Amino acid sequence: MRGGVRPGRRRSVVRGLATMVLGIVLAGCATFPDQGPRDWRDKLDGAGELGGPPSVQEPPPPGGENGQQDGQPPQGGGQSAPSGCDDPDPQVVATCLEPVGAVAVLPDGKAALVAERTTGRVLRVQRGVAPQLVTTVPVDADGGGGLTGLVLSPSYAEDQLVYAYASTPEDNRIVRIARGEPPKPVLTGIPRGPRNNGGALGTDVDGTLLVATGNAGEQAPPAGSLNGKLLRIDTLGRPAAGNPDPASPILSSGLQAPQGICTDRVTENTWVTDRAATQDVLHRIAPGPLPAPAWTWPSRPGVAGCMAQPGLVVIAQTGGASIFVLRPAESGAFTGDPETALAGVYGRLSAATLAPDGLLWLGTVNKQGGNPVSSDDRVIRIQPPSGGGESRA
Repeated sequence: MRGGVRPGRRRSVVRGLATMVLGIVLAGCATFPDQGPRDWRDKLDGAGELGGPPSVQEPPPPGGENGQQDGQPPQGGGQSAPSGCDDPDPQVVATCLEPVGAVAVLPDGKAALVAERTTGRVLRVQRGVAPQLVTTVPVDADGGGGLTGLVLSPSYAEDQLVYAYASTPEDNRIVRIARGEPPKPVLTGIPRGPRNNGGALGTDVDGTLLVATGNAGEQAPPAGSLNGKLLRIDTLGRPAAGNPDPASPILSSGLQAPQGICTDRVTENTWVTDRAATQDVLHRIAPGPLPAPAWTWPSRPGVAGCMAQPGLVVIAQTGGASIFVLRPAESGAFTGDPETALAGVYGRLSAATLAPDGLLWLGTVNKQGGNPVSSDDRVIRIQPPSGGGESRA
C-alpha cells in the first residue's frame, strides 16, 4: 500500500471486465484534494440506458432459468417480483437474510461468507443452495455496531480462517473464525460508546489485516486509543511490520463512522469510506492523520462498503440505494465525473466486495430502515462497471 506502508510486489493487472452501460456521463473532470475535495452530483432521474441490473454472463442451470433457452446468459432487470424467498432475478445469490454487514467471497468465486449485522450469524451462500450456518459471533448491535466486518485470512487456502469485526457489550473486537470452533478473540479493547461502534476489515497488498474503527461517539479520541483509527495488524493481532510506530497497530487516525475498506491490488491504493459529522467522505489512506477527503458527499447518501481495481472505485450507498462510481488515475486525479447505477433496483446497499473472478458482490439492508420485498435481505452478484484511465485535465 502506498504512503509509507511496506510496499508489496506489484500484481499483474487484473483481467479485463465486461463493460456495463451506466447512463449519462457528464462532461468534465474531478480531482484529488490538491485542487479541493469534490462534491457528489447525482445522475439525472430516468436518464441513460440502464434498464436494470447488469447481467452476470454465465449460462443458466440445465433446463433454463425463468423461461430462457439453454445457453443464453441471464439478463438483469425486468424479472417478475419475488415470491417469498424465491427471487427470479439471476443476479441474486441469496435471499431472506437479516441485514447484511459484510461479504467475503470464497476463492472459487461461486460462494461467499455473509455476516448478518444484527444476529452475528456467518452464513455460506451460493446461488441455488440454501444458506448454511458457519458460526454465530455474539454481538451487541446497539450504537451502529454488530457484525460489520468480514475478511478471509491472507492464507485462507491453507488455514481456512476468517476474521470478523464484532461489537460486544464490553468492547469492539476482531475475532478469528475456524471451522468447528467458537470464534476466538484476536484484538480486543477497541472502545465502544453510544454510537459509531461499527468497523470494517480489509487487507493490503501483502495480506496484512486492515481494521477501520469507529470513534464510539468521541469526536477527538486520544492519540493512543484504538477508536477512530485505521489499524494495521498481523493475524495474531500484533502491530504489523512497517507501521509508523513499530509498537503500535495504528496506521492512520481521524475516522468517525467508517463503513468500508478496499485496496487496489495493482496501484496499491487503499480507500476508506466514512460518515463524518456533516458529510460522507472517501479517504485515500496514508500513514498519520487522515488527509483531506478524496471525495465528499454533502447530501450524505450513506456511503457503505467499497471495491477498488485499476481505474475504478465503486461505493455502495445505503440511503442512496445505489452504487456510486469514481475512476481514479495513477496520477492522483479522478477521470471524468461520477456516476450512479442500480438506483432503487435492490434498495439499500451495504456491503461491497470484489470477487476473485472480477465480479462485484453487494449486500442489502432493506429490513433496516428500508422497504423490503419478500426476499430481502439479499446478496447480489453483478458485473462491475469498466475502469477508467488518466484524466485529461
